[in-house]
Amino acid sequence: MDGLIGLVNRIQRACTVLGDNGGENALGSLWDALPSVVVVGGQSSGKSSVLESVVGKDFLPRGSGIVTRRPLVLQLQKTEDGTREWAEFLHAPRKRFEDFALVRKEISDETDRVGGRKGISKIPIHLTVYSPNVVNLTLVDLPGLTKVAVEGQSDSIVADIEDMVRSYVEKPNSIILAVSPANQDIATSDAIKIAREVDPNGERTFGVATKLDLMDKGTNALDVLEGRTYRLQLGWVGVVNRSQQDINKNTDMLAARRREREYFQTSQDYGHLASRMGSEYLGKLLSKHLEQVIKARIPSILAMINKSIDDLENELNLLGRPIAVDSGAQLYTVLELCRAFDHVFKDHLDGGRPGGERIYSVFDNQLPAALKRLPFDKHLSMQNVRKVVSEADGYQPHLIAPEQGYRRLIESSLAYFKGPAEAVVDAVHFILRDLVRKSVGETQELKRFPTLQGELAAAAIESLEKFRDESKKTAIRLVEMESSYLTVDFFRKLPQEMEKGGNPGSSSMDRYTDGHLRRIGSNVASYVGMVCDLLRNSIPKAVVHCQVREAKRALLDHFYIVVGQKESKQLSQMLDEDPALMERRTALAKRLELYKTARNEIDSVAWAKLQKGVRNVRNIDDRVHKSEDAGPLATFCTGAEGPSSI
Repeated sequence: MDGLIGLVNRIQRACTVLGDNGGENALGSLWDALPSVVVVGGQSSGKSSVLESVVGKDFLPRGSGIVTRRPLVLQLQKTEDGTREWAEFLHAPRKRFEDFALVRKEISDETDRVGGRKGISKIPIHLTVYSPNVVNLTLVDLPGLTKVAVEGQSDSIVADIEDMVRSYVEKPNSIILAVSPANQDIATSDAIKIAREVDPNGERTFGVATKLDLMDKGTNALDVLEGRTYRLQLGWVGVVNRSQQDINKNTDMLAARRREREYFQTSQDYGHLASRMGSEYLGKLLSKHLEQVIKARIPSILAMINKSIDDLENELNLLGRPIAVDSGAQLYTVLELCRAFDHVFKDHLDGGRPGGERIYSVFDNQLPAALKRLPFDKHLSMQNVRKVVSEADGYQPHLIAPEQGYRRLIESSLAYFKGPAEAVVDAVHFILRDLVRKSVGETQELKRFPTLQGELAAAAIESLEKFRDESKKTAIRLVEMESSYLTVDFFRKLPQEMEKGGNPGSSSMDRYTDGHLRRIGSNVASYVGMVCDLLRNSIPKAVVHCQVREAKRALLDHFYIVVGQKESKQLSQMLDEDPALMERRTALAKRLELYKTARNEIDSVAWAKLQKGVRNVRNIDDRVHKSEDAGPLATFCTGAEGPSSI
């Protein structure tokens, strides 16, 4: 079971190294999920003395005002009897502190380095003490709760300390060690007040009553220690700390522990509780309870770690890998991003994503509607036909059929088709531009690179402009082709103007009558209607061929050529990531490293236990085979390392 506390110690150290100090919501917090004993108390409550008594060393800074201004994660590691005692800080790896006066100085210096001379910081200091005189235990010492800021400190420091303390004790995985002086009314205890708020049923709070030896004569703290004043399910422990005189004289801590044991054993008030009192008992009690809590929480912690790893890896995959520094890899990255965009864009056109259907709507709705709105009724009215035919004849009236009048009417009518043809080209162009914009935004890989986004979008739109110009030329050319050569067979099938057997001369005299002009307008309208049907089919084909197909085939061809000619510096500028995304990826990578480290630590402990179990089974098997007198079952049951120890 000692390995479980060591396991949590290693994970907590990894949390601090990789930036997880708890209280974070954006990436989740492994620190918050780990069980820990959090030490809470007001100023002058004896909190520091309790910790030093548990450790057996005088190592904490002392002084007036707020001395503890950063959380101190104190990890105790029991060593073999007779070995030397030393301490190590996480921020100063591989440096052993055997003089605990230097430990005190290092805590002060490290506090000032991060928090300044007067300020506080939530970033913890990690201190590990190796000693044969401790139990395996982890304690988090927090700044003492206070009511007044000292000179030079911010007015908000009182609230800031309370917020920090609350952020630790309100976690359901924290075990609260509430330190209160017994010579003061427990109802006024700052530690009990905040513990009651976050743990109203007292299910995860240990009470520690200090300064029992300083109570007025004739009084005692039995009502507190026996749970009558304020009941805690985990109970109360009384301690007797060193006096100020002992501290000034540097009285040996082990001697102070002996005096504490003697105090309780010889006390008329507390003698019956002596076996459950004192700092030595407190350390063992906390160690055992912490082990039990860790053992119960390991399955849920492991499940949380595995889920977090999956979530982090998925998000990192979306953000993409960091950018290489050599030009070849950068060029490859740019081309890969372009292809990813091109795939999304084509998916819009082919129906995999919405948007492409709008182009068909242009052909099926907008173009027919535009053709219907053309002013042919006005243009082919009898008055306009008369005007055009008369102007076409000039000074020489036509003899039989107004050939030039027909041609002018048809050509001027067909010219109206240029407007709808150009409008279709423009409508499709704007749809394609919008699809480019959407595709840029929907290409997840591109979100990292705002500069490349802009250049790629500009290059794509530049290509669309060229496709539009070519498409417009082709669509206008289709209209002009109809004007350039009229379909003769259409007019040959029209009824002859002269009645059979009629007098040509008299029919020639009828050329300016209303009936004659109406027939001309009707014939031209029929021909224009035939051409309209042709263009309604051919213009969409030209637009698809020149714009849509080319956009699918060669949207980024020119951009590829330009990119291929860029130097490494220019490629780096294109791959200038959004700083927020870079920070996000770095944070995710560090958090992923933390969770994988934690999982490996848990797996290593599980593997060690499995290997131990295998060795035990082998030892049992050896004893079974070596036993000749007793039966196998008797040998199995009498083994010291039977199934119950596996």
